[in-house]
Amino acid sequence: MKALTLRQRAILDFIDGFTEEHGYAPSIRDIVRGCDISSTSVVDYNLRILARGGFLRRDADVSRGIVLMGGQARSAKTMVPVLGQIAAGLPIPVPSADTWRSDADGEQVEVTPELTKGRDDVFALRVKGTSMIDALISDGDMVLFQAAGTAENGEMVAVWLKEQQEVTLKKIYYEGDRVRL
Repeated sequence: MKALTLRQRAILDFIDGFTEEHGYAPSIRDIVRGCDISSTSVVDYNLRILARGGFLRRDADVSRGIVLMGGQARSAKTMVPVLGQIAAGLPIPVPSADTWRSDADGEQVEVTPELTKGRDDVFALRVKGTSMIDALISDGDMVLFQAAGTAENGEMVAVWLKEQQEVTLKKIYYEGDRVRL
C-alpha cells in the first residue's frame, strides 16, 4: 500500500473526530464540507482507496456505514434486537405488544459500540417508506432507538400521533408553542 495522501489522512482524521463527537459516522456530504473537498465523487474515490488499504470499512446497506479499522474498540460488535418496523412516510398504526418481538430468539442486527454509545437498552426498527431520504434513511434501512421522555430540537424521533393512534419517524422542531415534524 502506498503512503496516504494528505487528503486521505484528513478524511480519516475527520471521520474519527466526527464519530467521536456525534456517536455515529459522517455522511459523504459531511466529509465534503468538513474536509473542504470539491465533490462527493472525490470523497467516494478516496474512501474506496482507504477501504482497500484496510483503514476503514464501508457498509453499503447502512446509512452512514463508515467504520474506521484498527482499534480494538472499533472492531468490537454489539447485538441489538430488531423489534419491528416504523413508517417514514404515511404513519402506521401503533404496534401492539404482540407486534414487536423482544425475545432473545428474534431478529438481531450487529452494530459497532459507537452507535449504541455503551447503552444496553437500544433497539432497532426497520424503516418502511422514503420520507426520511434527505436524512439518508431509506426504505428497508434500520434505525436505532432508545426510549426517552424528551427530544432536542432537530433530533430524529419516533412520533406517536395520539389522536390518530399512529406512529412515524420524523425530525422534531419546536416553534414557539407548536411542534413541527
